[in-house]
Amino acid sequence: MITQKHFETLITPTGAMQVQIFRPVEDGRFPAIIFYSEIFQITAPIARSANILAGLGFIVIVPEVFHELNPLGTVLGYDDAGKDKGNNDKWEKPLESHDSDTSAMIDYLREQDYCSGKVGAMGVCIGGHLAFRAAINPNLDGAFCLYPTDIHSNSLPAAEGNDSFSRAVDITCEVVLVFGKQDPHVPVEGRQKLIQHFQTIGLNYQWHEVNAQHAFMRDEGERYDPALALEMYIKAKDFFSRVLRA
Repeated sequence: MITQKHFETLITPTGAMQVQIFRPVEDGRFPAIIFYSEIFQITAPIARSANILAGLGFIVIVPEVFHELNPLGTVLGYDDAGKDKGNNDKWEKPLESHDSDTSAMIDYLREQDYCSGKVGAMGVCIGGHLAFRAAINPNLDGAFCLYPTDIHSNSLPAAEGNDSFSRAVDITCEVVLVFGKQDPHVPVEGRQKLIQHFQTIGLNYQWHEVNAQHAFMRDEGERYDPALALEMYIKAKDFFSRVLRA
């Protein structure tokens, strides 16, 4: 499908949040995907990923995940300065603020006449964590989480007992998790911890481990795996077509 895109500014409990929306040009009502970025916010690779998903027949809304901590429109570079700033933002913003961002986006999407009312979540790196976190919201219909960081380590700021590892028990929709075996951010011990926990709580999940490094979806840099990225887009399309169009 041919796509269109535009920016919107949503009001959240923690301030104005700019989002970029990608969706088919074709008339109709389409299911939506909240696409959470890496710590660098809406970079060119993130925008290209969102546009691919939109071309598969979805509305894709991409938030500036650290909108409270940066001027609207901030995009961090894939360099040491950008990494340091993004990581500092990651440690400063509590998960509860991400929760309210998610609610604001779901509410906005459900008000649009081009949205079917079904909403899923997808993300990479911290965005994979935020997609998983979004699944706690009862209005979410499925989550596709690519190399989600910091769930196993419980290292993002949150009130006691409100971390994503503990709150996984409250997820009722289906979740897909994809990890690279060569990803140092989620080592084998962390992956084993997650599997054991998910089996114990009865989470409805799919699990994929692939021969890849961290950020293998990002189409810039030495870790990009084009064939594997294409496979993940197909898996995401099939998953969201099932859980969002049923």
